[in-house]
Amino acid sequence: MNSTFHQLITLLDKHQARYRLIEHAPEGKCAAVAQLRGTHPAQGAKALVCHVKGNGIKQYVLAVLPADCQADLTQVASAVGGTRASLASPAEVARLTGCVFGAIPPFSFHPALKLIVDPLLFARFEEIAFNAGRLDRSVILNREDYRSLAGAMPASFRCADAAGLLQP
Repeated sequence: MNSTFHQLITLLDKHQARYRLIEHAPEGKCAAVAQLRGTHPAQGAKALVCHVKGNGIKQYVLAVLPADCQADLTQVASAVGGTRASLASPAEVARLTGCVFGAIPPFSFHPALKLIVDPLLFARFEEIAFNAGRLDRSVILNREDYRSLAGAMPASFRCADAAGLLQP
């Protein structure tokens, strides 16, 4: 069993989180996996591993936002006191999460990986959905259970749409 998957399910069960586990064909792309899950794409919790630098900061960040949004990496950096951020390499992602791109759950199980969550993730749906550390398993989790279990720092870092306003 995948270690990240096991850690995640153990955490959810230990805290009696309200969730459903779904098995599906392997998929890591947000829109395609939402269709397999039967959820709205905006319910997806997209998790990006970023490397933040500047102002004396060298920090890995797991930035989580709704799957229908894009991350502004400058805002990700600013949220933790840095000046610039980039997406981590596949090797860094594997080392910090135990996962491949597309399978990363919105929880940090590594002490060097700081978790930040865009507040829009909590604003639109009662449940969030995400791949559970593997491409062929997803979790649909109550958003308040996620909020209490994740222990994430809230930070706005999503890009606005072309009109400058993000529609919920």
